[in-house]
Amino acid sequence: MARLLPSPFSHFITLSLLIFYALTPASAGENSGFVRRIDRRLLGLKREKLSHFRVYWHDVQSGPKPTAIPVVQPPSNTSTTFFGLINMIDDPLTVGPALSSKLVGRAQGLYASASQQGVGLLMVMNFAFLEGKYNGSTITVLGRNMVFSKVREMSVIGGSGLFRFARGYVEARTNKVNLTTGDAVVEYNIYVMHY
Repeated sequence: MARLLPSPFSHFITLSLLIFYALTPASAGENSGFVRRIDRRLLGLKREKLSHFRVYWHDVQSGPKPTAIPVVQPPSNTSTTFFGLINMIDDPLTVGPALSSKLVGRAQGLYASASQQGVGLLMVMNFAFLEGKYNGSTITVLGRNMVFSKVREMSVIGGSGLFRFARGYVEARTNKVNLTTGDAVVEYNIYVMHY
């Protein structure tokens, strides 16, 4: 009986298949070693819900205890839009437009003047809640704020505590502004999907 000897072609096929299977994860995508699919109930996540919060953001740049301070001045004083200015903030969030109304949280982060054509800010802030069941939880906001537009919309990009996996948006409306001091009160309506 004639014996078949392996040909170079059959070695090539065998080697190719071995390399293919060695480089292909056992299950494509999600269970490939560093990532796996899990049931959200393992994290205590129940049904997703939509919540609406309305707070007033108090940006105080004047007086003995400002809540917004410049950390980077514009490189040129010829800019009418303050392009390049960066302010660090720890602004009170209250239930009403008066600073003396009930404090429910603080907006902590920064805003930067990022437009040369108008007063447009890049807003990066956490709304850190201090009241009720949301005490200790945060909502993270990121977006463009064209200050002199009637309504500005920014993204909710996440959160912590009761706002883990948060997503949504905020609408900002100026309630009051003092163009001499820079102090402002802005109404924020927050629409957030969370568990």
